[in-house]
Amino acid sequence: MTTRTDPSIRHTESLAIPVDHLDQPAWRQDIPASIVVALVALPLCLGVALASGAPASAGIIAGIVGGLVVGVLSGSELMVSGPAAGLTAIVLAAITQLGGLPAFLAAVVIAGAMQVVLGALRAGVIAYYIPTPVVKGMLAAIGVILVLKQLPHAVGYDADWVGDESFRQADRETTFSAMARALEAVEPLAIVVSVVGLVVLASWNRLPWQQLRQFPAPLVVAVLGVAANALAAVASPAWVLQSRHLVALPVEGGWSALLTWPDWSAFARADVWTVAITLALVASIETLLSLEATDRMDPLKRRSPASRELVAQGAGNLLSGLIGGLPITGVIVRSAANVTAGARTRRSAIMHGAWLLGAVALVPGLLNRIPLAALAAILLHTGLKLAAPGVARNLWRQGTYQFAPFAVTLLAILFTDLLRGVVIGLGVGAFFVLLDHLRAPAWEEVSAAGAVLRRYRLNTHVTFLNKASLARELDAVPRRARIEIDARGTERIDRDALEVLHDFAATAQSREIDYRLVGVPERGASAGGH
Repeated sequence: MTTRTDPSIRHTESLAIPVDHLDQPAWRQDIPASIVVALVALPLCLGVALASGAPASAGIIAGIVGGLVVGVLSGSELMVSGPAAGLTAIVLAAITQLGGLPAFLAAVVIAGAMQVVLGALRAGVIAYYIPTPVVKGMLAAIGVILVLKQLPHAVGYDADWVGDESFRQADRETTFSAMARALEAVEPLAIVVSVVGLVVLASWNRLPWQQLRQFPAPLVVAVLGVAANALAAVASPAWVLQSRHLVALPVEGGWSALLTWPDWSAFARADVWTVAITLALVASIETLLSLEATDRMDPLKRRSPASRELVAQGAGNLLSGLIGGLPITGVIVRSAANVTAGARTRRSAIMHGAWLLGAVALVPGLLNRIPLAALAAILLHTGLKLAAPGVARNLWRQGTYQFAPFAVTLLAILFTDLLRGVVIGLGVGAFFVLLDHLRAPAWEEVSAAGAVLRRYRLNTHVTFLNKASLARELDAVPRRARIEIDARGTERIDRDALEVLHDFAATAQSREIDYRLVGVPERGASAGGH
């Protein structure tokens, strides 16, 4: 099972990034991509804050810091950071447990400092051990969740917050029951806005007018949504989408009302430190998962320094906690939107933070006219690309050892949440790695010089786990047989397995076995590989 970059992986094929985008100057792609990410991030920031029991400003602050601070310090060119849906349950419980937001902010500051230390200690190396099928399952699951969760918003049922990824929702519905419930609360204009938006997004890059294509399609979708609702107010008031179906940025009070300071006395509390440790560990794991997934989507196949990312995230969380923001992680949904929009460098993530800042400071009222159905169309489009069936088809062809961890990860995330689903997927992946080590290599018979030769091909990795099966197979070789033990495709043989091979060679003559060892190190030689 692959745990590092696989040159055959082309997840970006499912994201359908136009090839000519890769040949343009980076800034020409980064600017429109940053606008797209900001449009996606706005309702996500607000939704995460709402689900966390925090003021809307806490989500916006985290989004701004995730762009302007983490974006600058990060080594990833495409990952976008902000408040994460995966932390909402922890944050909601912690705010209640600690007695309010100010004490919780102290925990966020401490967690940020811990992440900086983890990064300095090179703890990011664990990202390199996440199996490829698990990462692909995670991406596909996010795609499926986006589709299932945004369908209710696309028809005008906005009971759940935008960006919720959990199977069981705060309104006591599940992902599937919410879709059924949505059929009872259809808003005709929401359907029109979302359907037109999907058509625009799917066909935009094929338009013959190149000058028109310079505008990002998601921005056009948002503008069309605002225009449609304004037109309905004049032509058909019964179709107008009310405020509960629109973006809801805070518009009153100025910056003094947005910023909240931590409770400085809480830094001495043991329960605050307990929450901080939990936040640091969970946020770091989610960030590393998002980083690995984003690197897989990168059309240029760049690798991001994982430990540096932990330092960047820690600095972001430290600042976010100091000024009233929620904890920050790398976010797959925003990163996928960034890749789909054609971003090339981290400038897109940085500028998305600037757009968020400008939106809150200058035009919150204008943005509050955007229908959630328009944003649902953007997220649906991203989800459909992430969940493209070609990925599953390719893994199916590679066999059970690749497909099973992928499928289990996808289903586990769909029916639980991101973190628990990945843990389950990693468990299944580890099980198949163990099976791969325990299984006996296959014999094959070939004709050589008019006689039958039995060839025994060793696995890619031969360790002490293979010792029993290897000894059993060699003990079963009949007298006077002609065999070849082929280790040319083996990357590593440890000393326990090497002893079994050389013990067989020592007894082969007495059993009149004609044998040949190909690619097997000498007894006592380094077993690290050859």
